[in-house]
Amino acid sequence: MASTRATAQERELLDAARGGDEDAYGRLVEPYRGELHAHCYRMLGSVHDAEDALQDTLLRAWRGLARFEGRSSLRSWLYTIATNTCLNQIAQRPKRVLPIDYGPATDPHDAPGEPLVESVWVEPYPDESLGLEDGFAAPEARYERRESVELAFIAALQHLPATQRAVLILREVLGFSAREVAETLDTTVASVNSALQRARAAVEERAPERSQQATLRALGDEAVRELVDRYVDAWERCDVDAVAAMLAEDATFAMPPLATWYRGREEIAIWMAGWPLSGAWRWRTVSVRANGQPALGFYSWDPEAEAYLPFALNVLTLRGAKISDVTAFVARSTDEPDPEVYSRWPEQPADPRRLRATFERFDLPDRLGRTV
Repeated sequence: MASTRATAQERELLDAARGGDEDAYGRLVEPYRGELHAHCYRMLGSVHDAEDALQDTLLRAWRGLARFEGRSSLRSWLYTIATNTCLNQIAQRPKRVLPIDYGPATDPHDAPGEPLVESVWVEPYPDESLGLEDGFAAPEARYERRESVELAFIAALQHLPATQRAVLILREVLGFSAREVAETLDTTVASVNSALQRARAAVEERAPERSQQATLRALGDEAVRELVDRYVDAWERCDVDAVAAMLAEDATFAMPPLATWYRGREEIAIWMAGWPLSGAWRWRTVSVRANGQPALGFYSWDPEAEAYLPFALNVLTLRGAKISDVTAFVARSTDEPDPEVYSRWPEQPADPRRLRATFERFDLPDRLGRTV
């Protein structure tokens, strides 16, 4: 897939960078920064970890630039470093998941429980603000670039053994040849093909039959906007029946960092009536996109601040014209060990790191006024 021919400008920048010119090096790798970040996110399921892996990758590439002989393209060489950097990270930490993969659904009559450690959960991805492109990365790719950052796909990837994960991403998302992947992973073409076969089967078993990109195209932009607007209106009116009517019968509602999640339209309605839509809190939203999907920044009214303050980034997954899954990445925290505190979570202060992951990275405002 990758051409080994460098442009005249790239060769000039490469020569200067080898001579110690840091500015030339920055210009040399800048065109690849966004796609490498997306690659690290697919591998690790975390924007925070992807940022660390990308910085480590670029540092390793800078230090090893003298050893780059040009037998492969600069892009392929950078992907080799990034992939192996991610493999090293994966070996040192637990895999990231969504709450629905962590444990069974919660009784809808029960209040939300306590949060788990942050490193357990998949994080939302700001694909638009990071400049992820539409379409396929290469003619040989099987998954579109935005399709390959959808929540369900990312969650499915995290269940693969690390090498299988790398093989599937390099082959099916980025379109590298089996030979190139074998060189990247220091293995054989036969091993790559075997790993790809197993990875395909595992991902197809976990991922939905239809991607969100295909669903959104089938609905059309206007229908998607209308659906999201109705959902927002129902939440702001605390209309449990209206929200429930928009959910698929087997819908799920999860709230990382809580392991708590609810399954089923009727069960979710019971939980909503008892907690978020009980009338105890007032809500406002700002529309955004995350993981190539419709998303909403949810804000709850704070009487002391006299403003709506960030609460959660809700990523919506659609199945036809219904909402099949809501993943609400909550930005609040508490130092209280009492699980009952979480039944009044909108009244707790923001957690700086979660706030950055859910609102700042998506360029969402830090508050909304009374009239919004």
